[in-house]
Amino acid sequence: MPDIQNIDEYWMTRALTLAARGAALGEVPVGAVVVRDGKELGTGFNAPISGCDPTAHAEICALRDAAARAGNYRLTGATLYVTLEPCTMCVGAIVHSRISRLVYGTREPKAGAIESARRTLDEPNLNWQVEAVGGILQEDCSQIISDFFSRRRAEIRQRRKQDSGKE
Repeated sequence: MPDIQNIDEYWMTRALTLAARGAALGEVPVGAVVVRDGKELGTGFNAPISGCDPTAHAEICALRDAAARAGNYRLTGATLYVTLEPCTMCVGAIVHSRISRLVYGTREPKAGAIESARRTLDEPNLNWQVEAVGGILQEDCSQIISDFFSRRRAEIRQRRKQDSGKE
């Protein structure tokens, strides 16, 4: 049986594939997959823009998909893989869904609620404990976001040039 790091990398690669699907729709490229008993239970990618839904973060979409497939909102024993450190909203959903393990790729310095901007899972009054592991395929997860925002900035500069009559 493969070791846990290889398993984590395998599923993070799947999450990166989902992130690319979101990027193709113009969404910030974040992907997530819920796994239980070695099987994919739910998937998601960022869709707040295309879905006109401020809660449609990759993690929330994957949790909704997994809960629907499982027929239960409680996903005890499952691992959530996500390419970017979750925000406070997503950490709340992770706790409420009873995810047992969270694995994320890269830190989110502005809104990350695991280790960056705050440490939500360390709050003493939570009614569920989630094991969290960060840094899995960190460079790949960071790069897909950096590339996305570099392209977006270049597109904005190009539009500004066109709007000002310069080429």
